Amino acid sequence: MKKTLLATLLLAAFAAHAATPTFDPQRLSQHVKVLSSDAFEGREPHTAGETKTVDYLVEQFKAAGAQPGGDKVGGKRTWTQEVPLGRFQIQGPVTLTVHAGKDALTWAQGEQMAVRAAMNGKPLVDFKNAPLVFAGYGVTAPERNWDDFKGQDLKGKLAIVLINDPDFETGAGEFGGKAMTYYGRWTYKFEEMARRGALGTIIVHETAPASYGWATVKNSNTNVMYDIVRKDPAKSHAPMEAWIQRDAAADLFKRAGLDFDTVKKSAQSRDFKPVPLAGVTLSARYAVDAQVIKSRNVVALIPGTERADETIIYSGHWDHLGVGAPDAKGDKIYNGAVDNGTGMAALIELARAYAKSPAPKRSVVFLAVTAEEKGLLGSEYYAANPLYPLEKTVGVINVDALSPHGPARNFTISGSAKLDLLDLLVDKARQRNQAYAPDPKPEAGYFFRSDHFPFAKRGVPALSFGSGEDWIAGGTAAGKAEEENYTKDRYHQPADEWNPKWPFTGMASDLELLYGLGRDLADSRTWPNWGKDSEFRVLREASAKSR
Repeated sequence: MKKTLLATLLLAAFAAHAATPTFDPQRLSQHVKVLSSDAFEGREPHTAGETKTVDYLVEQFKAAGAQPGGDKVGGKRTWTQEVPLGRFQIQGPVTLTVHAGKDALTWAQGEQMAVRAAMNGKPLVDFKNAPLVFAGYGVTAPERNWDDFKGQDLKGKLAIVLINDPDFETGAGEFGGKAMTYYGRWTYKFEEMARRGALGTIIVHETAPASYGWATVKNSNTNVMYDIVRKDPAKSHAPMEAWIQRDAAADLFKRAGLDFDTVKKSAQSRDFKPVPLAGVTLSARYAVDAQVIKSRNVVALIPGTERADETIIYSGHWDHLGVGAPDAKGDKIYNGAVDNGTGMAALIELARAYAKSPAPKRSVVFLAVTAEEKGLLGSEYYAANPLYPLEKTVGVINVDALSPHGPARNFTISGSAKLDLLDLLVDKARQRNQAYAPDPKPEAGYFFRSDHFPFAKRGVPALSFGSGEDWIAGGTAAGKAEEENYTKDRYHQPADEWNPKWPFTGMASDLELLYGLGRDLADSRTWPNWGKDSEFRVLREASAKSR
């Protein structure tokens, strides 16, 4: 009898430990309602809206039962991590002059080229008759035996490069076909040319490989720019960073005696060698106002009982677009209910679930980051200045713009990366009769556009979770219609507001799945890795000795 009772008690204790908590849709709705209210002014960093947002998150994490996990002051953790940000704005006119033989062409900012405010720390960009070199796709990928530079010295030169990967148009090759790798992302190209000491990077814009039109390029690159504060910004940013219209680029090539399409096709081969644009140069002059502002990441912690120095991170961004241009109704506040009030509600309630459950063996961190809308800057700053060592970060689960509607039969992630973390999530979902739906547009590079990416590029297994479109009520027709309507009518618009009709039952279900994944990792000794052909695997393996 005693033996049976003991066994029963042990089984009950195990079941209590292993049980997945449920999540209250009403709590989720209330968090989104508050955070996306007009009182929070669109949650733009370095505004009164930031102060209200940070105060609310700290208050809710505290009430949920989490502990402060941010910067240490006097030996004790606080609730935030200070994030200094550089703010860069072009002052006055941008002068651009192309010299080709006897011709001198004057170009306009935002028309032939979209020039970004310099983020290399200098107040003036001023050069004359800089030579131009076509550097293909601007890729150095040793694991693919690919080098577009072949020893080309870029110092004092402007590198013209193509957007996306060498095999985007053929659909097959060393870079995964249509699916974009990090080498195809514009951020990589700017970084790589800076590493090589180029005077500047000029990316050729084409709508299909970029996945957006010139209007997006112009609006995103000719306004105020932001970056984390770097010890040596010149190592990450060349003096000039710019985009060029495809037709303007083709004209430059023609003036140099080259056919753009022919040279472009040659860049799709690993045998490609850089091509100077003989007789064609560019002169530019523009001033830059640089300031440093301060924002904050909010960090909550559930300490581990056995391996507290090993962490699982749930992340999401608290910021949105603030107050901006009015819509047709005159509304100027970009409330950001779905993007990303939902993610903040998720982090708060996940923290509550962990706090009410038996303590995990590994530590669990809830990281609400700033300035995602400025270029993933809060997560980039954390990854560059981690509060918990990246080599002992088990994995990152990012939540951004979750569905406030009913439950779905599936889920997705941003991009098509292969990693153990996804395999574990797929297995966990299968137990709940949820299927994995791969990103339908991996060529658009969504993998590189969410806050998990700054961790990924440093080798930490990371994914960004997305709600499914195959709704239990209405199927894929209803789910896709809502996604299309949101993208068209509400995404990054004042209309992204809380709706009292939203049930939040699907999000509650998704959080059970994400809790289960994190909890399994928190109670295990598993160290997930990237797929064998991933560009991030070598970085993960290099840190193995620290574990």
